[in-house]
Amino acid sequence: MVGVDGSDSSRQALVWAQRQATLTSATLRVVTCWDYPVSYGWNPPNLCDFSPEPEVRRVLDELVDEVVPRDAQRSVERVVLRGHPAQELVEQSQGVALLVVGTRGHGGFSGLLLGSVGEYCVTHAPCPVVVVHGTVDG
Repeated sequence: MVGVDGSDSSRQALVWAQRQATLTSATLRVVTCWDYPVSYGWNPPNLCDFSPEPEVRRVLDELVDEVVPRDAQRSVERVVLRGHPAQELVEQSQGVALLVVGTRGHGGFSGLLLGSVGEYCVTHAPCPVVVVHGTVDG
C-alpha cells in the first residue's frame, strides 16, 4: 500500500511501491485522502453538495497513469478517502504487508513541531513502513 497526495515526494513513493509490488507480484493499493480544512476549531459551513472528491480522484488517476506501466495497472487498487491522511493510512494498513509513504524533507526541530504523515505512520502502523526520501526514478 502506498499513500499519495500529488506531491513529488508521494510520486517517488509510488514509483518505489510499484517496483516493489512488481518484484513481489503483489496488488498495489494506492490511497489518497482529502478533508475540508479546519481553522482554529472552526469547520467551514455546509457547501451544499460540493465535494472535492472528484478532483482528488482525477489527480490520483493521473498520477497512477503516469507512474504505473499500463500492463501493471490491472494489479492496482485506487482508493480515495475522506479524513486525515496519517490516520487513514494507518487504519487502511491493517492487514497489508507494507506501507510506503514519501517525505517532504521536514526534519530536525521543525519536524518535531509540525509532525508528519510519515512519522505518524512509522510510529502507529501495524505493518512495516518504508519512507521514501529523494528521487528513485531511473
